Amino acid sequence: MNGYNNLRSDNSSTCSPQITQIKFEPVFSSDDWIGILVTIGIVSLWFISLFNLLSITIVNTSWLWLLVSVLGRTYLHTGLFILAHDAMHGNLIPRNRRLNNIIGRLAVGIYALLPYDRCSVNHANHHRYPSQIGDPDFHGSLSHPIFWYCKFLCEYFSWRSLITFLVSMIMIFGGLILIFKVELINLILFWLIPLILSSLQLFFFGTYLPHQQVYPNLNFSPRTNSNFYLVFWSFLSCYNFGHYHWEHHEYPQVPWYKLHRVRFYAK
Repeated sequence: MNGYNNLRSDNSSTCSPQITQIKFEPVFSSDDWIGILVTIGIVSLWFISLFNLLSITIVNTSWLWLLVSVLGRTYLHTGLFILAHDAMHGNLIPRNRRLNNIIGRLAVGIYALLPYDRCSVNHANHHRYPSQIGDPDFHGSLSHPIFWYCKFLCEYFSWRSLITFLVSMIMIFGGLILIFKVELINLILFWLIPLILSSLQLFFFGTYLPHQQVYPNLNFSPRTNSNFYLVFWSFLSCYNFGHYHWEHHEYPQVPWYKLHRVRFYAK
C-alpha cells in the first residue's frame, strides 16, 4: 500500500454515479496530457542539462554562469520531487494510476533513489496529521530549523535507503569518472550540490514556513489575493507548494500547476 487513497480528496467518493461513464470518455484527460508534458519537460531538461554541464571545463567558465547553472539544476531537481509528489496524490496522470505511479517511482528514484512507497505513506500521514504527532514532517521537540531539517531528511532516508544511495552514487560517479572521464568537480557542482540545495528548498518553502506554527501563520492561510508577481514567485520558489500550501492541504486533488486558481473554484 502506497498511501494513494489517503491522498485523494474525500469528494471523489461522491462521484460513484459517474463511474459507468468513464469507459466512454477519452483514455487521457486534459490534466493527463499536461502531466505527461510536464514530466517530459522536467525529466528531459534534467538529463540534457546534466549531460552538457558535466562536459564543461570549470576553470574556463565564468562564476556567474556556474551560479546560474547550479541554481537551474537545483530547480530541475526540485521539479523531480514535485512530479513524484503529484503522483503520490494521483494528480500527475489522474486517469491512469499505473502510469501515474510508474512516473512517480521514476522521478523520486532519479531525485535521490528514494523509495516511492515509503514517501507515499509518509506524505499520507503528513496530510492526515499536519503539524502534530503522527506527521513525519512535524518537528516534534526539535523546533530549531537545523535539527528539524535533519529530522525531515531522516524520515525519508532510512538507513537502508541511505546506504543504497551512497553505494549507488559511488558506483555511478566512479563509472562516469573512469569510463567517460568526467571531472569530479563537475559531478559535485551539478549533481550533488543541486540535490542538497533542492532538499533545503523543499524543506524551507514546503515544510518550515507553512508548518513552523499552526495559528496564526500567514504561510499556512488562504491566499485571497493574487497577481502575476505573486504567482511567478510561487512557481519560482517551490512550484506553488510554498505560497499555496494551505490550498494544497484543503484541495489535495488539485495538481500543482492549478493551485494558484483554487481561490476561483472555492468561491
